[in-house]
Amino acid sequence: MEAPVFEEIEPAGDCDCPGCTHRRRALPYSPVLRTSAAAAARSVLVAAATVSVVSAALGAGLAAPAPAAPHATPHPGASDTSGIPGAPSASGVPGASSASSASSASGTPGVSGTPGASADDDGAGEETPQGPRAPLYGPVGGPVQSVPTRLPAITRAEIISRAQAWVTARVPYSTTAFWTDGYRQDCSGFVSMAWKLPQNEWTGSLGQYGVKITKAELQPGDMLLFHNPDDPERGSHVVLFGGWADSGHTSYIAYEQTPPHARRQTTPYAYWSNSDRYVPYRYKGVTAGTAGAQSAVRPAAGPATPFPGASYFGPGASNEYVTLLGRHLVKKGFGRYSGSGPGPRWSEADRRATEAFQRAQGWRGAAADGFPGPETWRRLFL
Repeated sequence: MEAPVFEEIEPAGDCDCPGCTHRRRALPYSPVLRTSAAAAARSVLVAAATVSVVSAALGAGLAAPAPAAPHATPHPGASDTSGIPGAPSASGVPGASSASSASSASGTPGVSGTPGASADDDGAGEETPQGPRAPLYGPVGGPVQSVPTRLPAITRAEIISRAQAWVTARVPYSTTAFWTDGYRQDCSGFVSMAWKLPQNEWTGSLGQYGVKITKAELQPGDMLLFHNPDDPERGSHVVLFGGWADSGHTSYIAYEQTPPHARRQTTPYAYWSNSDRYVPYRYKGVTAGTAGAQSAVRPAAGPATPFPGASYFGPGASNEYVTLLGRHLVKKGFGRYSGSGPGPRWSEADRRATEAFQRAQGWRGAAADGFPGPETWRRLFL
C-alpha cells in the first residue's frame, strides 16, 4: 500500500468544526495567533488521520504506537539506556546496577575488589599489578628466553641479601620500570632478582623455577606464590620467605615488592588476603651450603633448646631466650659489649654481640644484621 500523501488546506470560512468555531470566537483580532491555531488544528487532524491509516495497515489485532508525550521530564538520574545490555536501570528496582555498585565498593565476599587490600595502615597488602615476562632491562635487553635447563646456583644467604638490598634502597614499585640491576620493579621482578634468574619472570612462570614444598619445609629464600588465573596481572602476588617470626609458625618475615616500595615486615601466614591460595616453592638452583647465610637447615644434632623464632629478639623483647642468647655469646667470647651481663631485656649490646658473632662466621650483609636466626642459634649451642 502506498503511503498516504497529505497537504495542508485552509478550511472554508463557514466551517463548523470545533477547531474553526473556537478560532472564530476566541481569536478574532490576532492574525498571528489565528494562523498558529489553524496550524495546530490541522496538525491534530493530520495526526489523527495518520493513526487511523497506520492502524488499518497493521491489522485489526495490532495497535499503532501512541504518540510521545511532549516535554516529558525524566526521573532524576535516568538516562536513555533501555535496550543496552547491562545498562544501569533507572527504575529503582532492588538488584539494579546501582545496588551492585554499592556491593562492589563494600568488599562483600565474592565481589571483585582490590587483591590484598586492607584498611590497616601497617602494610596489610596493597594492589600489586605486575608486568609480563621480560629480559633484563626490559625490551632493550633482547628477546624473552625459555626456562634454561641449568639454573644459576645461589645460597639462601645470597637470596636474602639481594632482597634486603632492594629493601634498603627502598626501590619504588613499578610494573614498567627496571632497577639498575635490570629487574622489573614489581613483585615478580623482585623474586626474579632475589633468585638471580636470567630474566624477569611473572607469577605465571616463576613456578617453573621451583619445586612445591610444604609449610613445614619452608626455609629462608623460598617463595610463597599466589597466581590467580582469573586476573593474572592484577590479582596475583609473590613474596620471599625470610624465616618464622613466632614459635607457633603463624607469622613470618616477608620480603616483598609492593607499593610504594620494597619492604621487609612480619606477615601472617600465608598472607594478609587469599591466604589459602599461596603455595610454597623452593628455588631449584638453591645450594645446600650456608656460607654467608643464616640457613634454616639444621643438622641432625641440634641445640637442646630449639630456636624460638625471630619475634623473641629485637627492640622491646624481654624473655628468657634473650638471657639464654647472652649467656652463649659470653661463652663464645662475645660478652665484651655488655657491662651488666646477660639479662632478659633486649638491648643494643645484645645486637652488637650477635652481629660480631655472625661476622666471625664469615657472614655479611643481611646475614650479619645482629638479630639471631636458626643458624646463628644452632652455632651458638655447638
